[in-house]
Amino acid sequence: LLLLTAALGAMVATRCPAPCICDNLRAHVLCLNGSLMAIPDTIPELTKRLDLRGNSFMVIPAGAFLATPYLTHLDLQHCKVERLEEGAFRGLGRLVYLNLASNGIALLYQESLDGLSSLQQLILEGNRIEEIQPGAFGHLGSLTVLDLRANALVYLPDMVFQGLQVLRWLRLSHNSLHVLGSEAFAALPALRRLSLDHNELQTLPGEALARLDGAIWLDLGHNPITYVAEEALAMASLRHLFLDHASLQDVAPDAFARSPQLRMLDLRENQLQGLPPLAGAGGLARVSLDGNPLLCSCLLRPFHHWLARARVQAEGACAAPPALRGRSLDSLKAPEMRCSRLRPPPGPTTQPEQPRGAGSRQCPRGCVCSPDFHHGSCENKDLREIPQHFPGDTRLLDLRRNTFRTVPPDAFPGLKELVSLHLQSCSIRTLHPGALRGLESLVYLYLTDNHLSTLAAAAFEGAPQLAYLDLDHNAFTRVPVSAFRLLPNLISLHLQHNAIGELAQGDLAGARGLRWVYLAGNAIRHIAPAALAPSKMLEKLQLQGNHLQEVPTAGLWGLPALSELKLSQNPIKHIGDSAFLPVASSLQHLYLDNMGLEQISPHAFAGLGSRIRSLYLESNKMSNIPDMSNFTGLEILNLQDVPFHCDCQLLPLHRWINKLNLRVGATCGSPAEAQGLKVKLSTAFQTCPAWGRGEAGETNPNKTKAASKPSKKKRSKKPPARSFSKSPA
Repeated sequence: LLLLTAALGAMVATRCPAPCICDNLRAHVLCLNGSLMAIPDTIPELTKRLDLRGNSFMVIPAGAFLATPYLTHLDLQHCKVERLEEGAFRGLGRLVYLNLASNGIALLYQESLDGLSSLQQLILEGNRIEEIQPGAFGHLGSLTVLDLRANALVYLPDMVFQGLQVLRWLRLSHNSLHVLGSEAFAALPALRRLSLDHNELQTLPGEALARLDGAIWLDLGHNPITYVAEEALAMASLRHLFLDHASLQDVAPDAFARSPQLRMLDLRENQLQGLPPLAGAGGLARVSLDGNPLLCSCLLRPFHHWLARARVQAEGACAAPPALRGRSLDSLKAPEMRCSRLRPPPGPTTQPEQPRGAGSRQCPRGCVCSPDFHHGSCENKDLREIPQHFPGDTRLLDLRRNTFRTVPPDAFPGLKELVSLHLQSCSIRTLHPGALRGLESLVYLYLTDNHLSTLAAAAFEGAPQLAYLDLDHNAFTRVPVSAFRLLPNLISLHLQHNAIGELAQGDLAGARGLRWVYLAGNAIRHIAPAALAPSKMLEKLQLQGNHLQEVPTAGLWGLPALSELKLSQNPIKHIGDSAFLPVASSLQHLYLDNMGLEQISPHAFAGLGSRIRSLYLESNKMSNIPDMSNFTGLEILNLQDVPFHCDCQLLPLHRWINKLNLRVGATCGSPAEAQGLKVKLSTAFQTCPAWGRGEAGETNPNKTKAASKPSKKKRSKKPPARSFSKSPA
């Protein structure tokens, strides 16, 4: 027996590649810091841990590890990998740990990670990933930790993490993220911890974060966020929030009112001179304000009183006035926090003595601003004209809820560093030519809830960096023609809840960089052929809640990148053949719900196939749907509240649904004896002549439902067979 064991050991040892070290006893193989240019094909088959750090593979080809199916741990750090071919890890169904850190990977394709059904940790830190194709993680149903730190991600599209049903920690630190799709985190029901620190987020991405009902730990530190708005964060389970080392200058009183479980709030090293009482944050136990220039005047008394009343521990020290400099917050007494020296003396011409600091006197009367903190606010001050003379380094200017009615030329002189301008609810009817002249750094412009009905391109003269334009809830009856030709960097256009009746050719002329167009809640009845074609980079088109009576097929030509189309709540009763053919090669998310849809042509989805990730058909009136068996990449299918007629014509749908590992919600609306039953479970199909044929019918056609049980037992034997195959080790 000893001789035989030694012989077998020697035989296995001879298969160890020359530059590697093989520990057969522990089934470990190390090939460190060598000159391997390809994955060795002589690695022992029974290897469980393979360490290939420090080699030069460049490309991981399809099926690279088919010869080592028992791997549980694979380390490919510092291997100069630039590309993962589709199917690169196919066959590694037992792998639980994969480390690809410190390589040169720039793009994750849909099938790059196929075959890793047991993977629990995926490390992609320190690559060059700029884009993640939705569906790239669709096969990683066991993943609990995903590390994408230190890459080149700029934005996250909707549903990008679809398929990660048990992911608990997502690490996105040290990227360049400044845009998150509203549904970017929608498919992460088990996520508990999210790291978004060290990015370029300028506002708190509340809409995206609201999808994370179970998250308890959120790190947003080291982002240039200047302001946390009202009810900005709606995370029901959040306990720990980090907003340290940002650029915060103000926090709304009810900013965290919709995060009732919040226990710890880290606001260290910001530019806060104070905080208001934090309404609704009843569970808060600790607030850290160390490193902020706290002004311990009478203005801080309400917050100080709230700390005592709510029994919240606060860390921080006064920066001013001089008499209190260095005093900790918890040592202060209310009478010490005085305002007498900050009150201006009577008379319109004299000004109060100001603290030292360049430009600190430069602020319009009634507004709050400081050149040291890059934030100006005149919100709800009953102003009739746009104030001027803000500090020249102001980056966020909040002028909401005033009554300007018009924005004149050169309305914002000297604000070359302004990034975000808020003009919501200001009764604005006219944006004059040259209104934004000089705002050469402006990225965000919010004009929601005004009375604008037209815009001239000249209004945007001098603001070439504008990327996000929000014109929701105005009085537009059409898209302002050629208004965007001076905005080469425009990415996102909001025109929701206006009165737009059609999209005409030329409406988007010049908007070449548009990625997202939001037109929900208008009165659009018609979209002209190629009306959207100037925006060839368009990824998301939202048309829900309009008056379209048919799918605007002709209007979709020329959009090779469109991945999301929302047609929900339009009165479309019938969808004809090839309705989505113009965008069939790119479309991934299609919303056709709540339309009163009565019929879908058998070839309506021609051209669509494996790229489709989500399809919403709920709350319609059709009784059947066409064959969708080629939709092999589906991750979401919603068929709730559709009155399916469960007869033999629906048998293909029944079979297809049974093959999907998805909850689709399809129920029978008729006949009477099947009403209310799940299509997936209904026995109404057992009387169909074709019941015993096809994929479901490899058994005798005359056998009943009970006859299908042996096939289930047969399938259940597969896991023991796989575990038995490990026994030779």
